Amino acid sequence: MKIYLAGPDVFLPDALDVGRHKVAICERHGLTGLYPLDNSVDLASSDASRQIFDGNAAMMEDACAIIANLTPFRGPGADAGTVYELGYMAGRGKLCLGYSNDPSVYAERARRFTTVVDQDGRLVDAESLTVEDFGLPDNLMMMHALDVHGCPLVIPRQPPADIWHDLTAFEICVKLAAERLVTES
Repeated sequence: MKIYLAGPDVFLPDALDVGRHKVAICERHGLTGLYPLDNSVDLASSDASRQIFDGNAAMMEDACAIIANLTPFRGPGADAGTVYELGYMAGRGKLCLGYSNDPSVYAERARRFTTVVDQDGRLVDAESLTVEDFGLPDNLMMMHALDVHGCPLVIPRQPPADIWHDLTAFEICVKLAAERLVTES
């Protein structure tokens, strides 16, 4: 059973090593991990970004599930590309699992990036835009997509020392995926 491994891990300096480690964890649990950097892309080509998109879409179509790394990336929330991939898979009715190595709630993380104040019983940011405050780790659409199409977001009690390389929560997702997929097949 093939699992698409989504996340901002592809931007890490050691992205290929991280991917190999994730694929090996999947193999130990009887699954095949599909890591986006395993696609063949000519980065010098004028259509390199389209090659990446098409390759990732093909991997997602080939997979029966996704494990999305939703650890906040370059801001208070998850990586936009990973969120798209999660929605893509949820929209196709495939098994969706996700993890974040930052257990704090979204509204608290928003405070790290902008001024957030209570205004008439709602949180607003420096631009007077409402800050989602449901006590969830990220946007409600992602959190409930996981609830409906898989299982709740896997998060540690405390952030690990290295949020980008600690794969404890990832491995929990792999185990959950293996259990669900074996039961369903």
